[in-house]
Amino acid sequence: MERRKIRNYDLYRGHAYYVPGVGGMFALFGWFLLGGLLGGAVTAILTYFLGAEFTTTYGMLIVYPLQFMPAMMYAAFQSRKNALFEKGYALDSKHFGRFGFALCAVLVVLGTLAVAFVGDILNYGNYLLTERSSFLAKMYDLVQDQMKQLTGGPIWLSLLTTAVLAPVFEEWLCRGMVLRGLLQKKSPATAIVLSALFFALLHLNPWQALNAFIIGCLLGYVYYRTGSLWLTMLMHATNNALAVVMSHIDSLEDVEYFIDVMSPGAYAAVMAVSIAVLCGVIVLFRRIPLSRPQGNCDEVIEELPESVA
Repeated sequence: MERRKIRNYDLYRGHAYYVPGVGGMFALFGWFLLGGLLGGAVTAILTYFLGAEFTTTYGMLIVYPLQFMPAMMYAAFQSRKNALFEKGYALDSKHFGRFGFALCAVLVVLGTLAVAFVGDILNYGNYLLTERSSFLAKMYDLVQDQMKQLTGGPIWLSLLTTAVLAPVFEEWLCRGMVLRGLLQKKSPATAIVLSALFFALLHLNPWQALNAFIIGCLLGYVYYRTGSLWLTMLMHATNNALAVVMSHIDSLEDVEYFIDVMSPGAYAAVMAVSIAVLCGVIVLFRRIPLSRPQGNCDEVIEELPESVA
């Protein structure tokens, strides 16, 4: 097997020897929450010294990466501690079978667009349930306002935050750390579902949770078959970029669901095509051979982090 040089400052390779199970998953979530508190404190400081307008517009560029720092430091510490005695598994592997990276990239983008449309009808049903409760409706309006703040700034800034920073850090945590670890300790199906639930929980927003869980399952499946964080980051970026672009199109600015702008017949037709595309992507990725029953995360052997080698 290929020898891998592990560097502690490397975002992906420096954490290879920390292989968290369910307990580790909750530990990472706790450190993420601590990062959220740290981010809140930094937001208050930025607002005090630079003003609310600056913080609203540019604050996420600073605060968003910051909230992942405690979890990353904890994972790096655990990885260094385990490197002498435990097996390591690469966060990013390259198992694309005969398809190659380029074709896999096209397939996952199509699959991401398809699952976004399939999830639309479920989210619409969730919204109808929300309408029956005045309390939930008010909370939903509050969440919508927060989402518009996130995507409503300059489009380049929204894309940088949601389609670059979010895929890099969230994929590191949800697939690179949590799912990679769970795949070594649970059945693949259980690991994928648990990591998707973790991904949904990470958003701390019940109105995003359903959609996050659905796409989290697809992200998990792609990672299980390929071991590639680059592919899951591309999928994550595609999903988030779609939301940002739609929010900046004047005619679609206030549209929350595709069903609001399509006739029932067109909606049904696109839904059928989306389901077919999604099933086709899943079937094609099943043709990528697995190097191990637990998935295509390469085992890191013989090479220790520089600080302990």
